[in-house]
Amino acid sequence: MCTEKSDWDKVIEFHGHSCPGIATGYHVARIALQKLQAIRAADEELIAIVENDSCSVDAIQVLTGCTFGKGNLVFNDLGKQVYTFVCRNSGRAVRIAVKGPARRKAPSLKELRDKVYGGTASAEERKAFHDHQQERIRYILDLPDDEFCEIRDVEIEFPDKAKIYDSHTCAVCGEQVMEPRVRVKGGKIVCIPCSEH
Repeated sequence: MCTEKSDWDKVIEFHGHSCPGIATGYHVARIALQKLQAIRAADEELIAIVENDSCSVDAIQVLTGCTFGKGNLVFNDLGKQVYTFVCRNSGRAVRIAVKGPARRKAPSLKELRDKVYGGTASAEERKAFHDHQQERIRYILDLPDDEFCEIRDVEIEFPDKAKIYDSHTCAVCGEQVMEPRVRVKGGKIVCIPCSEH
């Protein structure tokens, strides 16, 4: 008998494990879809602009359908737990900034985390870390939206739809490179890495 997986289970499967980071992205994505009255994007009708490359972005991809491959996931490397979602169909955009208390970790956890990720933790320490992580996940998922984040409608210029470009062969390494990323070096078409050597 085949049973339907929950959205949370799909996120865990995609990411590889459960953690507070995917709980953050899960909560953000659910808020965005609700505020924009949108459903998971089949194409580019929904756009996510993320300001970090943390675990949270995996949950956003799964729930919203915004992916690099479709061109509707935009990464602005600002190191902030801030996410802007744009709905082309309605013309609306919403910005979600996760508040500090939702991200705050217990200071005593750093040493334990270092041991777990460094491979020196005992079985008891690994269990304590796992239990703490599960508690943080529940906390993030259960936190009321107004305590979890700041939500506001915003006016932004919509990103262009994704374009498909011709590819060219780099004269140095022989690898294919999309047209807007080619460089000319010594009169030959080359890729960015080869242009820098």
